[in-house]
Amino acid sequence: MNVFTQLGQWLAEANRWSWSDPAGIPYRILQHLGFSALSLVLAGLLTVPLALWLAHYRRGAFLASSAVNIGRAIPSFGLIILFWFLASRWGADTDFWPLLLALVALALPPLFTNTYAGVVQLDQEAVDAARGTGYREWQIMLRLELPLASPVIVAGARVAFLQLVATVAIGAIVNDGGGLGRYIVDGFAEGAQGYGEIFGGGIAVVVLALLCEGLFSLLTKLATPKGLALQQARRSS
Repeated sequence: MNVFTQLGQWLAEANRWSWSDPAGIPYRILQHLGFSALSLVLAGLLTVPLALWLAHYRRGAFLASSAVNIGRAIPSFGLIILFWFLASRWGADTDFWPLLLALVALALPPLFTNTYAGVVQLDQEAVDAARGTGYREWQIMLRLELPLASPVIVAGARVAFLQLVATVAIGAIVNDGGGLGRYIVDGFAEGAQGYGEIFGGGIAVVVLALLCEGLFSLLTKLATPKGLALQQARRSS
């Protein structure tokens, strides 16, 4: 039996398209996206306000540059194993917290770096003009710098989210919260009989990542202020 026959049989199973059965693809997609989205939101709450404040006052440049190198050096699987070990020692839920904490840690560097860079590279004359019209510092940050830096921030969120989507699949190795990665792990456990499940799980992860990439490309365009988009169009023409 070849892998395509196995894949067809696996897709034709009765519970494969269930929204409530853990064996269902829709169930695993929602689980996959749920972990990824929750981790991105938590990382954003932890980093964006801090990076915005530091960039506004031109502080923390070393921290921003170090975040890039830290993000590249962190091994995602190593983080999951570390948090799983700590959770098991402390009696915490090993099906939820290890993966969530690892994902949040992975999303911090790109969000922090892009938020900081997006604010620092803004035209200082616009900031000075806002001060001249009576804007307070918090108003400048929220009404001027944050909207103008939003395309760069969303670009950082896109990088972080795609990394999260890939890492959630790896998380299935240590717990049941691996989303679509569960199929890959279970397929390997079945040996030659599980090749169709491995193939199907791999395709599902790739398709999901491509769809998320397209969604964030659209969000980047929507997040770009009209005036800034017109300036960019004039420069490129």
